[in-house]
Order: sequence, then C-alpha cells, then structure tokens
Amino acid sequence: MTDRAFETHPLTPERWPDLEDLFGARGASGGCWCMLWRLRKKDWTAGKGDANRDALRARVQTAPPPGVLGCLDGRAVGWCSVAPRAEFTGLAGSRILSPVDDRPVWSVTCFFFRAGFRRKGLSVPLLNAAADLARDHGAEIVEGYPIDPGEAKYAASFAWTGFRRTFEAAGFREVARRSEKRPIMRRVL
Repeated sequence: MTDRAFETHPLTPERWPDLEDLFGARGASGGCWCMLWRLRKKDWTAGKGDANRDALRARVQTAPPPGVLGCLDGRAVGWCSVAPRAEFTGLAGSRILSPVDDRPVWSVTCFFFRAGFRRKGLSVPLLNAAADLARDHGAEIVEGYPIDPGEAKYAASFAWTGFRRTFEAAGFREVARRSEKRPIMRRVL
C-alpha cells in the first residue's frame, strides 16, 4: 500500500462528482456505471453509457449509499459496490450465485480502481469499509462472489468482483462453491 493516507467514504450525492471522476467518460468499464447486476441484462445493455450513469445517480439519491469510495489525497481511486442482495436483480437468475440459504445478506458485487492503483493493497480496506457500511445500515451478513484463479495468472482489471484472497484477508469465509473459480464468501458482522 502507498504511504499516503487512504480514506473511505460512502457514495452520497455530495460525493457523486468523485465517482464521475473515477469512472471517467467510459463509466468505469464500457458504460457499465456499476449497474450490471442491478438491472436485467437487456436493460443494462440498452443503457450502456448515459442511461446507466443516470440510473446509478438516481440510486445515489436514496439511502443507503450503494457503495464506498476509496480516496488518496482527496481523489477517488477505488470503488466497491455493496447493497442488500435484493437490489441486484442480476444475481436472481444465477445458478452459480443463487442464495446459499434464506438469511438476508448484503452483497459486494464490484470493485473498480483507477489505473495505477490496482494491486496496491487498497482492496482490503475498501472491502472492510463496504462491510462497515452494510453493518451501519442493519446488515448482519455481507457476501461476495470473488474470482479464485488458483495458481493461474488473472488480470486485476478483469477481476471486478474481487479476488478470493482479498475476501479472506477481510475476514470472509467460503460458504459455497458451485463453480471451480467462483466461491461464495461471507462475513458475519
């Protein structure tokens, strides 16, 4: 990690310009604006770009915040999406990521880091801040769906759901695995 102070902040309306700066003109990844799992696939695809940005901005206007920003020297360098699982309609139809049980959980679905800030040790504090946000809004369990590449090389830019090692370092434990490379991990808050 860098020797500069890393701060985290819930994504509130006042912090929206920080997210826009972080995501840039492309909306993080090809116009996604972190709406992939919040919308039905056809709506997400149709909304790439401005519509997805507007949908996330509308979501930011309501409570609780839909995630946390990580900042260095006052500039957003990272993002982690977290919300009640029910907000992520894209998870509803997933065979691999279907609910483990009937306990209510919050889900961490996405990480995004500005170029030059990946693999700098910032994922764990950002994930911890997301878990804190969930707890502060009544969550008892937070769940994630990271990649577990094993010994294979895996580009950090494509691991937008995070890596298993990151979740383990933040106190998450594997509770299910329906795919070789995609565990479901939980942390009881």
